[in-house]
Amino acid sequence: MGIMATILDGKSLATTIREKVKDRVVSLATKPGLAIILVGNDPASHVYVNLKQKACEEVGIHFEKFSYEETVSELELTEQIKTLNERKDIHGILVQLPLPTQNADQVISAIDPKKDVDGFHPLNLEALRQGKPTIAPAVALGILKLIDKALENRDRTNLRATIISSDFFAEPLQLLLREQHIVSHVAHPEDETFLEQTSSSDILIVALGVPNTIRAFMIKPGAILIDVGTTKVDGKIVGDVDKESVEPIAGALSPVPGGVGPMTVAMLLLNVLNAYQKQSAK
Repeated sequence: MGIMATILDGKSLATTIREKVKDRVVSLATKPGLAIILVGNDPASHVYVNLKQKACEEVGIHFEKFSYEETVSELELTEQIKTLNERKDIHGILVQLPLPTQNADQVISAIDPKKDVDGFHPLNLEALRQGKPTIAPAVALGILKLIDKALENRDRTNLRATIISSDFFAEPLQLLLREQHIVSHVAHPEDETFLEQTSSSDILIVALGVPNTIRAFMIKPGAILIDVGTTKVDGKIVGDVDKESVEPIAGALSPVPGGVGPMTVAMLLLNVLNAYQKQSAK
């Protein structure tokens, strides 16, 4: 039996970040404000929005939620966003994804890039591609913090990362990893070389939403596994990594729940605070 993988405790790391945000918010002349647009009845989306609301209230960020029926028109959503763009007390605007049928790109493009705290506006993604300072997606920033934690006492040279997800999710992550001099590529389970790619990677980031996709035989011994998947199975939330099988082989593993989720919320708060400071610096 090998040494068991280090569990990357996203919850305690997120608590530290939230406390720092809270301390900074207390010292501000006015409150940062976040508005979230929630469309439809997806249970997971409602859970995530509630978590974000609680986190905002805890650190002293003003929070507003705009809920819509799943049949709402894109026009109505973009009109609401335009109103929020104009408001001086709202510094961050977030559209909770996925949208039921509406075109997410079109809706997100209506957000003022300076208020796009989710980091998915085309102009913010373009700035990230060019290595310019910008707002990066909170989930990607959260993942990066966990990887950073796992690499604390490790050699960082020539690391290879594989991201198993959609290209939309992977791109910001790849750009941020590149800044850390970590080479990454995207893999899909149907690729012929999938097993070769996963078993030769020092860092494996999985965001498929398919429980237990990654098993012990698929990973490199000592690899860092970041599990972004969340699926409800028999009333329990499970990830994309088969925790029991990989634990004796992996070097580090982010748990589900308690890994990427809390980190994403913490980094969102940080993005709202940074957006507030940029907008107030005029």
